[in-house]
Amino acid sequence: MSSSTAAPPLHEALTPLAWLVGTWRGEEGTGDYPTIKDFKYKEEVKFDHVGQPNLEFSFNSSHYETGKPLHREKGFLKIQPGTSHLAMVNTQNVGIVELSEGEVKGQEITLESHTIGRMTFGKDPAVTKIQRTFRLVDPDTLEQVVHMETSATTPAQHHLSIQYKKVA
Repeated sequence: MSSSTAAPPLHEALTPLAWLVGTWRGEEGTGDYPTIKDFKYKEEVKFDHVGQPNLEFSFNSSHYETGKPLHREKGFLKIQPGTSHLAMVNTQNVGIVELSEGEVKGQEITLESHTIGRMTFGKDPAVTKIQRTFRLVDPDTLEQVVHMETSATTPAQHHLSIQYKKVA
């Protein structure tokens, strides 16, 4: 008898998100925002499941040139049963907890935060809104675009763009 356990089947509620499952790697993400210097980054994204009606995810970004670990995010995606309504619960190593909701339409997801929590000693300006779009460009290419709003009277605008290639 093998000590490895076969992966459970994807929960039927997650069928609209099946295209996300796997490991994706982006080698040339770009970031910009009025309050920071433009930058490039690399990122690995994993979407996985344990047979429950939610996807687990992790985003691990690193410095474009040195590979030094940077931003980290972990959380869950869940679809409201019988609908295309989607929720994201996301914790970030910078002390932010993001609760976002939106829609999955085909192979595109749009999400907008309705609640941003932050640790009391977080660095200003505070993030006040996050908007994300995930889109499957082709079977092996996933794109993410992030818009952000902060307390520094900076309205929602482009912050991050990256394309990932499926590696597993």
